[in-house]
Parts: sequence; C-alpha cells; structure tokens
Amino acid sequence: MDLTLTTILIAFSGVFLICFMKGAFGGGFSIVGIPLLSFVMDPVTAGGLLAPLFIAMDLFALRYWKPSTWSKPDLVLLLPGLVIGIGLGYLLFRVLDHRAVAIVMAVVTLIFVGLWFFGDAKVTIRPRSTPKAVAAGLASGITTMVAHSGGPPLAMYLLPLGLTKEVYAGTTSLFFTVGNATKAVPWLLLTRPSGNEWIVMAICLLAIPAGVWLGWRLHGRLDQQQVFRACYGLLVVTALKLLWDGVSGYLA
Repeated sequence: MDLTLTTILIAFSGVFLICFMKGAFGGGFSIVGIPLLSFVMDPVTAGGLLAPLFIAMDLFALRYWKPSTWSKPDLVLLLPGLVIGIGLGYLLFRVLDHRAVAIVMAVVTLIFVGLWFFGDAKVTIRPRSTPKAVAAGLASGITTMVAHSGGPPLAMYLLPLGLTKEVYAGTTSLFFTVGNATKAVPWLLLTRPSGNEWIVMAICLLAIPAGVWLGWRLHGRLDQQQVFRACYGLLVVTALKLLWDGVSGYLA
C-alpha cells in the first residue's frame, strides 16, 4: 500500500464512519465504512488494517455502552458460537468462495428486512431462543472473520427480542468487542501488514474518539423506533454492499 495523502485521508474517513456507527448503534455495521477503504486498497489489506483498529474502537465505545446496557442472558448464548465461528472462518478463509458467502448473506438479510417491512414495519417481539442464538453467534463469527460482515446474523436474532435501544446497542457493542479481539490475531497472520499500513493505523487512531462520541450523541437524540428503523435501513445498505461484492466478483 502506497503511503499517500489520499490514502491517509480516505482511510481516516472510513475509520471515522465506522466509529460513528459504533457510537450510534453499538456495532455490526462496520462494513458500511469499508467501501471507502476499497478506493485505496484491496479488501484483504483493508481487513488487516482494520483488525487492530476495531479493538481500539470497541474499547473506547465501551466507555458509553456500560455493563448496564448489556443483555447478559443473550450474550451467554451468543458468545460461544461467535468464538467457534471465528475459528471456523479462519480455517475456511482460504477455501471458502467469499463471493458466494457474500451473496447468500445478502439475500438472507434482504428477506429478513422484507419480512419486517411488509409486516407494517414493526418489531415483532419474539421469545429468546437458544438454538437461534447459537446459530446467530456461529454465523456472525464466520462472516465477521471472512468478510467483516458479522452484523446481519446478530441483528436478525436481537432485533425481534424487543430490547430497548440502549440494551440493543450495548449488547452488540460487547459482542463485537469479543469478536474483534478474537479475530485480530488471525487477521494479522493472514495479511501481515507492512510498515506503511502500521503508519496508517496509527494515524487513524485519532479518528476514534470523535467518531464514537458523535455517534453516541446521535443515539441519544433518536427515539426507540427511529433507532430500530435506522438499524433495518443499515441492514439494507449492508446487504446491498455484500450483494455487489459477490456479484461483481463473479463478473470481473
């Protein structure tokens, strides 16, 4: 990766956007900021660049999403599957067809949002389910390791539970704090960042405090329904990005 002013500015903007999403919605929408990085680096390099930065983002975000905002019963069910999924994702990284994974995840996400939209756009509250939680954690672990897109499986499990906006954001924040810490070393082993990438990482650290804080301020201004509508909207953006990545990969 060339160390140019353009590269630094675009990487800084992408990290700032990801931090803003973490502050506003807790986590799971990191892929929304990744397209910016794709202008100056390939996706694998971006993954290696972001892996350590995710840890710093998450630790800073936990200043706002404190233990009182965590749904501990759900995290107990979700986290084992997440860790196992990341391990599987690491083993499958070199043999999985990333394009097919992206397309399948996009289609499933769009169906989920479509069911919500055609159901009068209301959150249908459903009881906690251990099998669904385990499946969501596992799927999120695999997709976050393979494509930094672990948000949709987690959202599909959490959104129908009827959690408050603070608990939803806090739970996703801690979930991805564990996930990002777990996958950092595997990603660094896979990508082995160069000196220039470490310099860009160090510069991008400066984007974290302001990005998370501004996102958190936005979260406080939105009511419950606005936050969940935004989450569903971001799921659509995430799904379309995944669909584009998958389809364009086959057409290239």
